[in-house]
Amino acid sequence: MTLQKFSSLRSSVYATEGMVASSQPLASAAGVRILSQGGNAADAAVAVAAALNVTEPASTGLGGDMFALFYDAATRQVSALNGSGRLPAALTLQRIRNEGMGTEMPPYHPYTVTVPGACAGWCDLIERHGTLPLAAILEPAMRLAESGFPVAPITSHFWQIGANHQLKTALNGQELTIAGRGPNPGETFRNPGLARALRVIAEGGKKAFYEGAIAESIVDVLKKSGGCMAPTDLAGHESTWEESASVTHGGLRIHECPPNGQGITALMALNLLEGFDMSGLPMLSAKRLHLQIEALRLAFADSRWFVSDPAFGNIPLEELLSKEYAAGRRKLINMHTATLDQELGQPFTSSDTVYFCVVDRWGNACSFINSNYMGFGTGIVPEGWGFSLQNRGHNFSLEAGHPNALEPGKRPYHTIIPALITREADGSLMGAFGVMGGFMQPQGHVQIFMALAHGLNPQAALDLPRFCIQDGNPTEAVALEDGIPMKIMARLAEMGHQIKPVTGWGRALFGRGQIILREPDGTLIGGSDPRSDGCATPLV
Repeated sequence: MTLQKFSSLRSSVYATEGMVASSQPLASAAGVRILSQGGNAADAAVAVAAALNVTEPASTGLGGDMFALFYDAATRQVSALNGSGRLPAALTLQRIRNEGMGTEMPPYHPYTVTVPGACAGWCDLIERHGTLPLAAILEPAMRLAESGFPVAPITSHFWQIGANHQLKTALNGQELTIAGRGPNPGETFRNPGLARALRVIAEGGKKAFYEGAIAESIVDVLKKSGGCMAPTDLAGHESTWEESASVTHGGLRIHECPPNGQGITALMALNLLEGFDMSGLPMLSAKRLHLQIEALRLAFADSRWFVSDPAFGNIPLEELLSKEYAAGRRKLINMHTATLDQELGQPFTSSDTVYFCVVDRWGNACSFINSNYMGFGTGIVPEGWGFSLQNRGHNFSLEAGHPNALEPGKRPYHTIIPALITREADGSLMGAFGVMGGFMQPQGHVQIFMALAHGLNPQAALDLPRFCIQDGNPTEAVALEDGIPMKIMARLAEMGHQIKPVTGWGRALFGRGQIILREPDGTLIGGSDPRSDGCATPLV
């Protein structure tokens, strides 16, 4: 294999005792604190998730969902945790039609609120894989919420956007603002309501969230907003443990959570790319980018139809991820010309999310993603509890008969996906990684994995400029990030791609990733996306 070169802006981080990589330095520090107290990757991951709820509420929180992949060093097994919530039992397609909503629910409508799965997911991860008490794990986040913290610059920018949009009009949305505005860079923000919520959970576990005063407040605020969630919807919620979905590529096995998440999009694209020799192609060459774009167009054409809640229908997962299926689909890729698949999926919207990863001193790893969707979600805040409620239900199709059609008690097509890589020869951990950001996520997974597989270090792989097929729609334009040479952009246009150069704040479209690799000798190598406020933080 030819190792590729790319001039990165900063070095990767090296360590041996443990590492956390997240989009917020204070959240990374919270995870490292738990590692220093003897906690493992699962313990530290939940500490980071809770701290991110405090420091980056425009992306994540108790009102959202989570997914995680956990690598157990002792058994070399990967387990997948689905912490996504379901639609209220009273919400049906007929109800929506009777209210004249047309083909798509308004993005911030209370009907888009699915049961928040994050709290149960945090608790279930600790119950199965953790070692420390929940109260100790949540302590750093509680302290940050009570004492306050200086808001990071990029976080401030998106917080202010949310304050001027859904928080401005949503019931109790002002609780997450400073007199109606988002905090400025470096300005201290305190969230006593969230501190109170975390303390209640620390003392009573997930039952305190889904059946106690917090649940009552969620039901009450949604009723006042025009929603239909009932106490039984919350009390009946449960996470699910599943076998990871995976494929091999060049001696490595990449793991994703299975549907209702869209991780199989990345897996199908990697299967397609395995049939091309890309090792000698420069990272930013037109041919390399073209092949990756075309593979993802085909993968999205499938996943946008098939990804749904498997409890409500059969998903041919084994066939979709087979090498034989990839071989047939690969014939549709023209090496020299873009092919725009005309089969459209539902026009979903992009999201705001947090992804982070942890590897501990024993070699356990947790790849973790937590999200509200669309920034603060609906912006609706259960009174006095300091978190907003997600709007994941907006991802349901309102087309009867569609696999992802809205149905009571159903989980929606989910964009948030964590990833893990193991070595096929012995099952050892190569690393954990992810790229947050709506339909950019599987595209980011493909680009990051291919960069790592062809020799880039974690930081260089994250610094590398990216492309994004907009909205994950196979026929849409391809956004190209500032840093891709103009001559390469021009060549892609000549090949038939409709291109859209993107710079400045628009680069948020390309997501924000984190990576921690583990060498066979135990050395950890971490990187953190320059498009976020975060860092990779080692335990010393």
